Amino acid sequence: MNKSIRSALSVITACFLPTFVSAQSGVVKQVKLSNFDLQSSALVSASGTELSSTQYHSPVYWFPVKVPSTVLTGLVANHIYPDPYQGLNNMLIPDASDQFNKEYNLEQYSHLPNDPNPWKKPYWYRTTFKVPAADKGRRFQLIFKGINYRAAVWLNGKQIADSTQMAGMFAEHNLDVSNAVKPGVENALAVKIYPLDYPGYPAKEQLKALGPFYENGGPTGDIGKNVTMLCSSGWDWIPPVRDRNMGIWQPVFLRTSGAVTIGRPKLVTDLPNLPDTGIAKLSLNLTLTNNTAATHGGKLTVSIKPENFVGAPVQFSQPVVVPGGSEKGVELNADKINQLMIRQPKLWWPNGYGKANLYRIRLQYAEGATVSDDTTFVFGIRKVASKAETTANGFVRRKFYVNGKEVHLVGGAWVPDMMVNRDSARYDYEMHLCRNANVNLVRIWGGGVTEPDAFWNAADKYGQMVWSDFWITGDTQGEFKGSPDWPLEGNVFIKNVESTIYRIRNHPSLLVWTGGNEGHARKELYDVMRNDIISLDGTRPFIPSSSGFAKLPAGWKGSWPDDMSSGVYSGGPYDWKDPKEYYKLADAAKDWVFKDETGLPSQPPYTTLPKIIPNLVWDTNLPFPLNNSWGYHDAATGAGKYDKYYEEMAKRYGKPSSIVNFSDKMQLMNAVGYQGIFEADGHKLNETGGVMLWKLNAALPSVIWQIYDWYLEPNAGYYTMQNACEPIHIQYNYDNSSIAIINRTHHATGNLTATADIYDINSKLIKSEKVGNVGLAQTGVKEVIQLKDALAATKAVSFVVLNLTNVAGKTVSHNVYWLSATDDFTSLNDMKHAQVQGKVIKAEKGVSENKWTMQFTNNSNQLAFFVRPQLMKNGEEVMPSYWTGNYFSLAPHESITVSVSAPVAKLGTVKPTVLLEGWNLDKQVIALQ
Repeated sequence: MNKSIRSALSVITACFLPTFVSAQSGVVKQVKLSNFDLQSSALVSASGTELSSTQYHSPVYWFPVKVPSTVLTGLVANHIYPDPYQGLNNMLIPDASDQFNKEYNLEQYSHLPNDPNPWKKPYWYRTTFKVPAADKGRRFQLIFKGINYRAAVWLNGKQIADSTQMAGMFAEHNLDVSNAVKPGVENALAVKIYPLDYPGYPAKEQLKALGPFYENGGPTGDIGKNVTMLCSSGWDWIPPVRDRNMGIWQPVFLRTSGAVTIGRPKLVTDLPNLPDTGIAKLSLNLTLTNNTAATHGGKLTVSIKPENFVGAPVQFSQPVVVPGGSEKGVELNADKINQLMIRQPKLWWPNGYGKANLYRIRLQYAEGATVSDDTTFVFGIRKVASKAETTANGFVRRKFYVNGKEVHLVGGAWVPDMMVNRDSARYDYEMHLCRNANVNLVRIWGGGVTEPDAFWNAADKYGQMVWSDFWITGDTQGEFKGSPDWPLEGNVFIKNVESTIYRIRNHPSLLVWTGGNEGHARKELYDVMRNDIISLDGTRPFIPSSSGFAKLPAGWKGSWPDDMSSGVYSGGPYDWKDPKEYYKLADAAKDWVFKDETGLPSQPPYTTLPKIIPNLVWDTNLPFPLNNSWGYHDAATGAGKYDKYYEEMAKRYGKPSSIVNFSDKMQLMNAVGYQGIFEADGHKLNETGGVMLWKLNAALPSVIWQIYDWYLEPNAGYYTMQNACEPIHIQYNYDNSSIAIINRTHHATGNLTATADIYDINSKLIKSEKVGNVGLAQTGVKEVIQLKDALAATKAVSFVVLNLTNVAGKTVSHNVYWLSATDDFTSLNDMKHAQVQGKVIKAEKGVSENKWTMQFTNNSNQLAFFVRPQLMKNGEEVMPSYWTGNYFSLAPHESITVSVSAPVAKLGTVKPTVLLEGWNLDKQVIALQ
């Protein structure tokens, strides 16, 4: 080789692995193998036996990669291919489909001189590592958290696994390598990664702005023959991933332990006396495996302590004898073990309903002073349930419960990063953004991936319930196209299902299993999946599909445990709608009794636009400021109807005068659209199960279906969602012009006062109404003011400014609307300037985040419209930044207090500032303490 193979050994110090972590040094440990070298088997003729020798020297150059890494990720990092996230770079990379390559002449870009399709042959990942001599006689496991699509493994010249054993994208593989590891010397590992069995044929590329979208998953949906990330062949928000994400896409670990190992712990938390939550009963099942011929008699020690709050730990031990060469199941519960009865437990609650309290359990098996195995994971004490009922309109509506209380689901679909490149920091940032937006439910969409452990750890931490689809879609398994005979290898599908259940079942965030997205697996697979969920988990509900419109065939079992239909409905709308339309849908009480897919195009602010569309040169054949590269980043027709979104913006607010003005007017569209979705649902709070977006996040830089973009920049819709879903909220109902108070909490609001002020376009107060004593005793909705007559008397544009205050006079909720009977808002362009002053009330430095609380005051006689503060560093906005309010409007002489926090890792040592902008404000910079 032209360079030496670097050591891949790095000790894992973090304790967020759900099953295995470092314990006592030199006893039980887990190390991450991250530094690998990558090369195509087209250039490497050596066998796995030869490659897994420390004496191997390659005649060709290998590319250094950091695992986890797909093949394409590694090649992009080595500058072999351009960054496919940017511009039209993806059109400079060959595809996994030969037919597709010929149609677009992509073969010319292959980096392999004699292979027009560089993804057809397997790739080798190779590394070396050293094991301490003191570990001789220990047990060793190689843990592959996820590969795609097949893998074969060699260690020190011995084949450990073949491509029939390691198949599918979602199975975890624990390989016993005790007889192959060589303590005290260098070890060589070679992993052969095979491409998808069937690469899938993508639909036409979206190369025209405002052109049509093509078929999700390709014209035939044949990517569905595999158990993989189905959208990797392209969907209407993601282009084809050229290598289909073949590679080692999740981490690889080497684990060292003693003779007896702990496997597949299952922790169940029960609240037996609901609605009383004073007692929790825990049960723990696990398997002890004796990997030697000799009988081992040891002690299993269980300790439980608070993870994110202060409290007393508990610990107990049980003697367990494990005969040689056998597995022994251990079942412990509160009826036998007093320490598993937790009195006055700190419960895990979803975001908005309480704190996401977490405990940590540690399991050790030891013989005398020698620890054989040691594992730990975080859990929450909570109990979930679901109930379906048929409404008056004949639609089945599903509701969910946590700790005996109904929870109203607000959130949306989560899609994978295009090249599955999110790391633990990124997952933490995105889950924090979700919590900050008052999201409480994240749906893992069935055409994506069941996310890595870091996702689940972050969801647990931030109180995000997770709805987890399995890897079935209507576009690939026959509901719309594709075939129910896919995936072709049912055994691979089932193995991946079972591995996934084992991996994530202890996470308190996991609310519900779903059989697929808008479709079902064929009956033999559906039945095994459903039965596995019951037998391997059995603590949370299962629903057959993400859409009640995808009807189960006669004779199939339904949801578990109620055997009803799913009771949730996709189907949009997916394009921008006037808020009045969302109210009509909610009032009709049909599929909006639980709407799990709706959304709108979501143009990001100008802040990140030059990153999303690097070429911002206007094509004068298109509406300003578009060019055709916008189409590749989802400015197209199809379900999102970006063309209608643009037209409605220009009609309502006037044609954009600059690219910044375009971006600002699109934020008005976003604000009104997302506000309409969540407030329309909120005004029927007790009559619906929830409303969920298509979608929350982005797979790549995009201009559609997202509340924050790929660069973690929220759009204005993020903040109107945040406002609409706040625990106690005041809103204007478009269906009857009433002002309503929404209580999303499980407790009384206390005594509240509601104020509604109407201003004209010149900021003249034309109506003011105030009503006191308007609290709610429980979750629900109360209409408190009627503005129909007052608004009917207004002309042109009017502003409705709403405030809700408590007995201390503190603002509980603030909300502003701009209304016009004709939907003509062009007079906003001529608003008089306002003056807003910002000051820091409090500055707090933390270990991981810094926070500033600020007050913004409108010192003028003009309404300050669409005020946007931004946390800045070196002239760039800090992303992510977590604002408790933004894009707000202030009546003359009105003040608002908001806070902003940001990760210390993003802030660095530079003193940040706040850039204050607004629709009718001059820019100003505010120094932070």
